[in-house]
Amino acid sequence: MLLFSAVGALFWYNEWVYHLPTPVPENYKPVSQGKLIKLNGPLDADHSKPLFLHFFNPDCPCSRFNITNFKSLVKRYGSQVDFVIVVMNNKRYTANEIQNKFDLNVPVLFDASIAASCGVYSTPQAVLLDTEHKLYYRGNYNSSRYCTDEKTSYAKIAIVGLLHNHTKIKFNQLALRAYGCRLPNCNQ
Repeated sequence: MLLFSAVGALFWYNEWVYHLPTPVPENYKPVSQGKLIKLNGPLDADHSKPLFLHFFNPDCPCSRFNITNFKSLVKRYGSQVDFVIVVMNNKRYTANEIQNKFDLNVPVLFDASIAASCGVYSTPQAVLLDTEHKLYYRGNYNSSRYCTDEKTSYAKIAIVGLLHNHTKIKFNQLALRAYGCRLPNCNQ
């Protein structure tokens, strides 16, 4: 009974910790919806489809729980939206290692400046840019740590909204307030 109680308390504690917002870094500069996001290199070349940036840290449990959800978005909307994984970690990984974790062949980038440009300071985070590379959505994938609540599938709601030309969708604070793991370069 004691062991069962300890496991239950540990599970509850981890769920509670996940629902605490990620502390905002001191030097954080908010990026508002509709702002033009300037990207370099291959990300700036193609404006034919919306761009979905998945900020991922292989060492973050929340990011690992999110892999299945991200894969389902790629499979469902990959013909209409360009998907890119942006790895946020100080360790050295190869694009191939990350693609193998996801079992997907999508571009993988290791440029931390993209996070600052988009206003991202935790993982996992979703950023959806329209075809003009204006910020349409930046936030969480779901209110559930395991991305199982279809009613709060915020990233999916954002994709559907953009593809159906909804100019602005109102999201609640659970969608917009960052939860998860701090970026490796945050000082707090």
